Amino acid sequence: MSWLSDPDAWSALAALLALEVVLGVDNVIFISILASKLPADQQDRARRTGLLAAGGMRVLLLLAVGWVITLKTELFEVLGVGFSGKDLILLAGGLFLIFKATREIHHKLEGEEHGSGGKAAVSFAAVIGQVLLLDLVFSIDSVITAVGMTHHVPVMVVAVVAAVLVMLAASGAIYRFVNRHPSVKVLALAFLLLIGTTLMAEGLGQKIPKGYIYAAMMFSVFVEVVQIGVRRKGRPPAEPVHLRERITS
Repeated sequence: MSWLSDPDAWSALAALLALEVVLGVDNVIFISILASKLPADQQDRARRTGLLAAGGMRVLLLLAVGWVITLKTELFEVLGVGFSGKDLILLAGGLFLIFKATREIHHKLEGEEHGSGGKAAVSFAAVIGQVLLLDLVFSIDSVITAVGMTHHVPVMVVAVVAAVLVMLAASGAIYRFVNRHPSVKVLALAFLLLIGTTLMAEGLGQKIPKGYIYAAMMFSVFVEVVQIGVRRKGRPPAEPVHLRERITS
């Protein structure tokens, strides 16, 4: 417990907690989209179970941090680009995110969200499995980042557990907000596309500063909040005036 008296450990704890909360928001959005396909009586349970399972997986990866670090070792090279285990996981996770986000956007825009009749055939276990698959990708990257910030494993575990508790408390409000506003759900899917593309770029050795990604996402959220405020005030968008109507008037 020597880390309790180490100021650097406390600053690393604050930074790691912020990082884990950001990842937790990503998980809540992804769970919200997947759980909305389940029967209403299973959606809250899927949200809580998904967050707890994802947090548990992250703690296990932290306890196996020695193995996670070995994933940075280069395995092979293609056209002058080296690939490690971490790179392969990021590439697979990026492809999965892009596939899921593109499919959900297609269903949303084409009106196929409920399939040919009622809810789409998605099981509770399938939702949790997809959440764990996505969190595995995020966790590998976050664990390697955490190791670079502190060598105290208890600090990392405390940050993960605290972030899970915060997300459990806030996930209900986030879940209801995302599902209440269809435009927010489409925006969240666009974020998943952006994150998937970023993961693939990192898997190919192209480092994209996270600050640029989060700044773009925050600006998009700000614009969407403004639009929601305008709609609540009952300001309908101006109807377009056709050229023929302008000429005749």
